[in-house]
Amino acid sequence: MKIALIGHGKMGRTIERIALERGHEIVSIIDVDNHDDFDSDAFRSADVAIEFTTPGTAFDNYMRAFAQGVKVVSGTTGWIDRMDEIKEMCSRGEATFFWTSNFSIGVNLFFALNRYLSRLMTNFPQYHPRMEEIHHIHKLDHPSGTAISLANGIIGSNSRIGQWTEEKTDEASTLVIDHRREGEVPGTHIVEWDSEVDTITIEHRAKSREGFALGAVVAAEWVAGQSGFLTMDRLMERIIGDEKLLDKIN
Repeated sequence: MKIALIGHGKMGRTIERIALERGHEIVSIIDVDNHDDFDSDAFRSADVAIEFTTPGTAFDNYMRAFAQGVKVVSGTTGWIDRMDEIKEMCSRGEATFFWTSNFSIGVNLFFALNRYLSRLMTNFPQYHPRMEEIHHIHKLDHPSGTAISLANGIIGSNSRIGQWTEEKTDEASTLVIDHRREGEVPGTHIVEWDSEVDTITIEHRAKSREGFALGAVVAAEWVAGQSGFLTMDRLMERIIGDEKLLDKIN
């Protein structure tokens, strides 16, 4: 498969290495100093572009890729207020787009565990949730996209919790999300359900960027044969139900 990379920082370089190890070809690498390469034959030859950049540049990157007829897989967060525009383009057949707040297979298993625990807690009002996310100092947006996905999972699974905030509050229906930026932490997410007598905690701690990068390449392999607006939930269903694909990831 031919892959274009948009963004060539630490994550982009890790994706490049894993893609090459899995037998793919990198046909174009676009970074901050060569955006004119979006208009190149090399970029247009890509089956899929994998994009990891910044909240302020991501949407324009997508538009430039779509203009060249290239499908996009992205993990950039902090821009999703414009997601409906991309969904519209996909529904009109003008783009193929895959986005998730976190490509890690482990994190997506954590999402499922989080929703299940939240459903259990619906009938135990003595427990109230809070969340903390910790990332490296280079991450600009907060809370993280993964934290927002976890929060939405809690809200969607528990009728007692109706919203999330980063502000301190004692409102029983509000989930508070704290964030920390320190060192080179790849990503840690902690969900606590606290009562007067005990605390139940679930946590996902990434050890490196490897899991995110592998998930992005696996997503690109799937997206190459798909069209429209695509989600991690659909990919996870495919992975869980396909033993051969599961073997490739493991």
